[in-house]
Amino acid sequence: MSTATSEAAVVDAVPKQLYIGGEWRDASGGGTLPVEDPATGETICEVADATPEDAKAALDAACAAQREWAATPPNQRSEILYRAFEALQERADELALLMTLEMGKAIKESKAEIAYAAEFFRWFSGEALRIDGYYKVAGNGASRVLVMRQPVGPCYFITPWNFPNAMGTRKIGPAVAAGCTMVVKPAQQTPLSMLALAKLLEECGLPPGVLNVITSKSSSAVSAPIISDPRLRKLSFTGSTEVGKKLIAQAADQVLNVSMELGGNAPFLIFEDADLDAAVEGAMLAKMRNIGEACTSANRFHVAEPVAEEFAQRLAERMGALKVGRGTDESVDIGPLIDEDQRSKVAELVDDAVAKGATKVIGGERLDGSGYFYAPTVLGDVPGDARVLREEIFGPVAPVKGFASEEEAVAAANDTEYGLVAYVYTRDIKRALRVCEALETGMIGLNQGIVSNAGAPFGGVKQSGIGREGGNEGIDEFLETKYVAINV
Repeated sequence: MSTATSEAAVVDAVPKQLYIGGEWRDASGGGTLPVEDPATGETICEVADATPEDAKAALDAACAAQREWAATPPNQRSEILYRAFEALQERADELALLMTLEMGKAIKESKAEIAYAAEFFRWFSGEALRIDGYYKVAGNGASRVLVMRQPVGPCYFITPWNFPNAMGTRKIGPAVAAGCTMVVKPAQQTPLSMLALAKLLEECGLPPGVLNVITSKSSSAVSAPIISDPRLRKLSFTGSTEVGKKLIAQAADQVLNVSMELGGNAPFLIFEDADLDAAVEGAMLAKMRNIGEACTSANRFHVAEPVAEEFAQRLAERMGALKVGRGTDESVDIGPLIDEDQRSKVAELVDDAVAKGATKVIGGERLDGSGYFYAPTVLGDVPGDARVLREEIFGPVAPVKGFASEEEAVAAANDTEYGLVAYVYTRDIKRALRVCEALETGMIGLNQGIVSNAGAPFGGVKQSGIGREGGNEGIDEFLETKYVAINV
């Protein structure tokens, strides 16, 4: 089978309709939206463009299925999730190719995401069996306290384009485990991965109405009737802080339980005593994962002045060796950015930094040809007023700025409204503990460049979000606590 044929076959195998109440159906208005390959700018297919009426129908289906699904035995919910975990592994190659076609990331990164996505189904298949409560004698001895934990109810999930499979499983997994039904709205740029995931879960025995998927070019149009419906009990969103704030405001009318995984501006701190080889390796992982289009991406490198120049040069050597191209090529390291808007933003931030005095150690330009490619870039001597130090880059750009002391490094790291993740490289255990305690972030990579782990709580502080996904805490977001006072 030729590459072109296999690409077409993978796309053709995915339903292009809405998934509501266990049925695949066209949008009520008959509209469609194009799905673009960011490496070529060409449309690879079209999917249904949901209307507000379709959104209401999806929530109707979720609400209709809620009571029966909540009463489903934990063993059954666990088994469905574990079957889905195995199915994701078995279909990793085709799902990875599908993701690369619609999102652009290198195929080896897409395969890594499928493996990561599958882990949420494995983790929460176990959590489904560990939902607990407690019973105790009240302090006065005259009554008993019974505490039970029950599913929060119908949920609405809005997932992003940068990790279209994993951000789905990270929300769907705990909802299924807890006994919640849901409506999912994937990003308009990457609907195929979610539609394929819905089909996979259907084949793994997930009952009709538990998962409903609506694809639409207007998230606000389909979200409004769902969020304003008093039957909805949970809203979970992964995306920008700007949009997250608007959704929180909308959720306030119904006093919805919300989980928000929002923007980041991750500082990467390298102290003079750090293992520089390890720091460069960690920097490549933290910066270039997903072409830099990740909320956990290292956004700015604060490096001790004695090693700042050497670090920038060594990082530039590694960045310059990366092969840029269409992600379907197994030898490619870096694919295109998601669209021209994103590439233009990256270029604008780089131009601003250079205009204010930063030096281009390597890269710093759009790449010619079709698709939305931008050269891997390292900027040195970045001034403190450069926008690239304050705004989320979401691209393959590494700004490097020196610091003179530990106190200065921590202050610079915390000088942001965001607080998702930070990275710290040092061999001094006392310094490591001091800095980790002082950093205002929800996660820290200490001498490592990756923090994502299905068994660990993912989330931030400040304007990086509310709540946690994954880990022991992940299922708590989908459970309500009920207390019963018993007269004995």
